[in-house]
Amino acid sequence: MGTPAQRLAELGIELPPVVAPIAAYTPAVVVGNQLYTSGQVPMVDGALAATGKLGAGIGVEQGQRLARICALNALAALAEAAGGIDNVARIFKLTVFVASDPSFGDQAKVGNGASELVGEVFGEQGRHARSAVGVTVLPLDAPVEVEMIGLLA
Repeated sequence: MGTPAQRLAELGIELPPVVAPIAAYTPAVVVGNQLYTSGQVPMVDGALAATGKLGAGIGVEQGQRLARICALNALAALAEAAGGIDNVARIFKLTVFVASDPSFGDQAKVGNGASELVGEVFGEQGRHARSAVGVTVLPLDAPVEVEMIGLLA
């Protein structure tokens, strides 16, 4: 399958610059052999790709695209903390927060946007546990936020 860097290149994906924190935290930390990201929202070139809630103007497909952007931002943060994406051996946990209208119940489907990207980049080493949680509001009125936990190579 190749390394994560090779898979990203094959997919035509470049890791974006790490999103600057909007408060008092760091984008990712290393503890022992584990890598943890802070929640990553769908920032593209310094701006949110969308705002609002799933089920109130944002549909599942758009939510999946936004979750994918969040996951890409999380991978960028992990890569920086690890000294390169190829130093990330495995992704084993994702948490996906979905700003949801009270009637919206497809958080798991939205989370697939993040999970599928991780699988494309890491293959078997990207198989992970996941939580997809509906919440009332996220920072900056982001529709989706993703946290990731991985292992150093």
